[in-house]
Amino acid sequence: MKALIVALLATLVSQSLTSVAVFTPAILAPVASADIGVAATAIGAFTALIYFLASLSAPIGGTFVARYGAVRVSQICLVLTAGGLAICGLAHLAAVLAGAVLIGMGYGPVTPASSALLVERTPDRMRNLIMSIRQTGVPVGGAFAGAVVPWLVVAVGWRAAALAMAGLTLLFAAVLQTIRGTYDHPGLKSTAQRPPLASLLKMVFTHRELRRVSFTSFAYAGMQMCLASYLVVFLTENVGLSVINAGAALSAAMIAGIVGRVLWGVAADYAADARVVLALLGAAMAVCALLMALVTAAWPFGAVLLLCAVYGATAIGWNGVYVAEIARVAPEGNVAIATGASLALTYFGVVVGPFFFWLIVTLTGSYAVAFGSAAVVTLAAAVSIVRKPPASAARA
Repeated sequence: MKALIVALLATLVSQSLTSVAVFTPAILAPVASADIGVAATAIGAFTALIYFLASLSAPIGGTFVARYGAVRVSQICLVLTAGGLAICGLAHLAAVLAGAVLIGMGYGPVTPASSALLVERTPDRMRNLIMSIRQTGVPVGGAFAGAVVPWLVVAVGWRAAALAMAGLTLLFAAVLQTIRGTYDHPGLKSTAQRPPLASLLKMVFTHRELRRVSFTSFAYAGMQMCLASYLVVFLTENVGLSVINAGAALSAAMIAGIVGRVLWGVAADYAADARVVLALLGAAMAVCALLMALVTAAWPFGAVLLLCAVYGATAIGWNGVYVAEIARVAPEGNVAIATGASLALTYFGVVVGPFFFWLIVTLTGSYAVAFGSAAVVTLAAAVSIVRKPPASAARA
């Protein structure tokens, strides 16, 4: 049990800090955009670039776990994301693009590394709960960034805020070295050749259960990052909130996501059917997106916070159940590789979601149309995860 607790804490903090690197630019965007020379709404394209690289690095990183160890891969992820965030502080468009590439390369492999570290130490009866607790690292990182970064921006400026978050991430990469010898077993590293990306994706497309869960996560991930990427920009530009109040709303969504990830994990273990839980969460987040489209400056701040909390509990709370379901249906002995391959589709959803959200806002000038479009796609995915496949598909 001690080994499980240490592994859980290590993966939770690693996931949190790599997530800080992803969420911090979205909080900085309203302030930093003028210095960089782009509109704040371009954060959607920035996020899309991060997750495009993450979609490529996740399946590759999953194979590196067997060769170098989960802790070592986690350290590399932390260093890359910290470096990317620091480079963004140079306030040059080329530097910002390079920062997005580094963040994406570091963010992709952290989940398969964490899954590999936890799965062999987690009893089957606790799988959904443990994976959901681990996955709270994403909203923990978002909540931390939403609560701390706006105050740092006010106190020391956005560049220093970016450097402070990068420094914190590097510090934990060094801390992980204290447990690497115990958890990575360097003498037992695999010498197997890394399979090509095409064969990893083939694993998902030819495995019926992996395919269904992965395509649902594609849609849900797009919804999640539309919320995370655009909430602060939407609330400051369209609703008229200050950056501090908008950051508080993001923190409310993330904190609710933390609670949701644990709660939905318990619910999935109790129901013994993660797909039903995933479907209900998809329907709920679609409703929240439609309500968000109606938010105006006339709404009381308390009502905005409440909606953000419910939205976050669903749109950010689903991931742990998804990762646990991937671990359940993955071919035996290939949890890290299957997780990484599935995450390639998940992260591609994050590429597509914010990009099209940005495109819709740019072409129509309406956040309502963008939120409504995201709701339709998410609801369709919720239906598909529980729809009984035809007999021919069931044999696939």
